Amino acid sequence: MTIRVNRRAALGIGTVATAGTVLGAAAPASAAGRPRAAATPAEAAAQVAAGYAQETARAGGNWQAYVSVANGSAAPLVAVADEADRRIEAYSVNKIAVAVAVLDKVDRGLLTLAQRVDVTASIVIPGGDGIFSLDGAYPSSVTLGHALAALLTVSDDTAVRLCGLVCPAAELNQILVAKGFPNTQVQPVANPNRFYLGTSTPRETHDLLRKLVGGTLLSASSTAFLLGLLRSPIAFTDGVRREMSSTERARVATKAGWFDTARHEAGIVFDAAGAPVLTYALFADGQAGAGDFGATHPAVQARARLGRVFLTAVAGLAGVGPAHRAAVQRPSNGG
Repeated sequence: MTIRVNRRAALGIGTVATAGTVLGAAAPASAAGRPRAAATPAEAAAQVAAGYAQETARAGGNWQAYVSVANGSAAPLVAVADEADRRIEAYSVNKIAVAVAVLDKVDRGLLTLAQRVDVTASIVIPGGDGIFSLDGAYPSSVTLGHALAALLTVSDDTAVRLCGLVCPAAELNQILVAKGFPNTQVQPVANPNRFYLGTSTPRETHDLLRKLVGGTLLSASSTAFLLGLLRSPIAFTDGVRREMSSTERARVATKAGWFDTARHEAGIVFDAAGAPVLTYALFADGQAGAGDFGATHPAVQARARLGRVFLTAVAGLAGVGPAHRAAVQRPSNGG
């Protein structure tokens, strides 16, 4: 197979060289092909950097990313910083930010997860991703908690509009700015309760996730609710979580976004005790197969291989910060 090396892939290779030199850890070109548990955070960061360089070159197209590894009492080690401050269309990855804004209002007593929102025929996005467009019977109503669950697991597009009913675009953006995310913003439209999902940067998406697991973004109950959705068995499994067992998948909270030629994903890997050990924000566009929104898209395949690299590299490391244990969820046979 011919490996295509473009400018961003070269940036990735430069990141590997930096990781190997500055962190004092070897980063052989074959590291991604022979993943192994790292002995130190520096070694894990070097392995992640090597894997990123290899997989992005293989997939081609354009990549922007920011990935860090927990490093004890010190600041996290940056494994990948590839155009990390470029403001780009985040698509459905920004559904995390939408949920954060809604849950911020829940924390302030302005909303409750139990309150109901109306699902009318006019609010349903025909043919959109998710489940509301499949119902075929309107009007109906669901709880706000149900809408958020659909938003973050099956990435329901109509759920975005349901969130807009309780958190208009202007207010949502103000909440995100107040929390320190001026580049993570939805795009308002004429209807104040509707919006496009807007923009972010790899660094801001990464930092939002870090604040979330650090307990400084939302209340403990809202944090647990949000992470429970992103770690659930029905959350996105075509990318980072694809080559993992069900137990391993429960250690990864993730959200993907796909539209036009873009295929994005961001999330957190937890250690066995539930402490965050690796945080990633991976944005990609311009690869072949723009009409393929499945697991065979080159960027999605690259993320699946990177997921295995991430999990293996940090397998022997301890995370840092509050522990977030995954709820035990098993299939049921009804009854």
